[in-house]
Amino acid sequence: MEVTEEAREDGISIVPSSSLTVDVSLPLSQIKPRIIDLCRSLFKEWSCLEDSRFSVETVSGGITNLLLKVSVKEDNGNDVLLTVRLFGPNTEYVIDRKRELQAIRHLSAAGFGAELLGVFGNGMVQSFINARTLSPSDMSKPKLAAEIARQLRKFHEVEIPGSREPELWNDIFKFLERASALKFDDSEKQRKYETVSFREVYDAVAELKDLTELLDAPVVFAHNDLLSGNLMLNDDEEKLYLIDFEYGSYNYRGYDIANHFNEYAGFDCDYNLYPDKDAQYHFFRHYFQPDKPHKVRDEDLEALYVETNSFMLASHLYWALWALIQAKVSPIDFDYLDYFFLRYNEYRRRKETCFLIARTYLTNS
Repeated sequence: MEVTEEAREDGISIVPSSSLTVDVSLPLSQIKPRIIDLCRSLFKEWSCLEDSRFSVETVSGGITNLLLKVSVKEDNGNDVLLTVRLFGPNTEYVIDRKRELQAIRHLSAAGFGAELLGVFGNGMVQSFINARTLSPSDMSKPKLAAEIARQLRKFHEVEIPGSREPELWNDIFKFLERASALKFDDSEKQRKYETVSFREVYDAVAELKDLTELLDAPVVFAHNDLLSGNLMLNDDEEKLYLIDFEYGSYNYRGYDIANHFNEYAGFDCDYNLYPDKDAQYHFFRHYFQPDKPHKVRDEDLEALYVETNSFMLASHLYWALWALIQAKVSPIDFDYLDYFFLRYNEYRRRKETCFLIARTYLTNS
C-alpha cells in the first residue's frame, strides 16, 4: 500500500483523512463493515476491493481506546497489516486530541511509535507493529530498563511545534476544576465522592507546584503515560517501541520519568514495587549517557533523583483527579472512585519523605 502525500507541513507528510466515525460501543460484527468502508475511503487503491479481502480483529480494549488489527489482501497478493485505533467515548474530557494529532505526526516522522497512515472522525490508522506488549515486571529488568531510558532520552529530544510551556499544572488545575463540580446519579458513588475534600486537594497541588518550581526542572516533550501497555518489544530484533502518545505534551523531564516509575506498580497497583535508589540510578545513567553510563556525574544523578521523586507526587495527584472525571464520564466498568483514593492516599503516604529529600537538597545546593 502506498499513501499519497497530498501536502507537507513543516516537513511532515499530511496523511489521508476522512470524516467517517465508528461507534466504539458496537459489537465487532457491526464494527467490521464500518472499518472496511473507512479503509476504502482513506486509501484509494483499496476502493474497489471486495469485503473478503479485509480481515478485522480486536487487539485490545483499553481504558480509553479500542485497538483493531486489520489485514488487507491487495491485488498484487501482498498482505498489508494496519492498526485502527478508535477513541473511547468522552475521552475528550481528559485528552486533547488536537494536541495529540499534531504531536504524533512529528513523533512518527522521528521514528517513534507506529507510522501514521490516516485519520478519521474518532480515530486514526497506523502501521502494525509486530511486537509484544511489555508486562509491568518487564520494565524493572535492568537490560530493558536501560533501553527504555535510552529511548526516552531520544523521545525527549524530539521538537514539536507550538508552545513549549509545560502542561502539567494547567492540566491538573483543569482536572481539579472539573472534578470538584461533579454530580453522580448513583447514591453510593455520590456518597463516596462527597468524602473528598477538594480544599485539601487544592492545597496539596499548590504546595507541590511551589516546591517543584524551585527545582528548575528541564522541560521536554514528554510521553506522560509510559506504562507497560505503551511499550512494545520485538524479541527477535531486540527493538523497543514507545507507542500511544495521546497524553503527550511539553512537560517536566522528571515528571515523565517519575510517572513511568509509578507504573512499576502494575495492574495490582502495588506501589511497593516503585524502584529503589539503586534501580533509579541505573535508569538515570543510561538516560544521561547510554554509551558510557558509568561516566555520569554524581551530582547529575542526585539532581535527577530529587527531581523525579518530587514529581512522583504530581503523578499521583494527576491520575487521582483524572480518575474522578472518568468515574463520571467513562462507560467502562472500572471503579474509578476507588482508584482516586488509591492514588491520592499514595501521594499522602509518600509526601513527607519526598518533601524532606527535596528541601534538604535545595538547602544544600
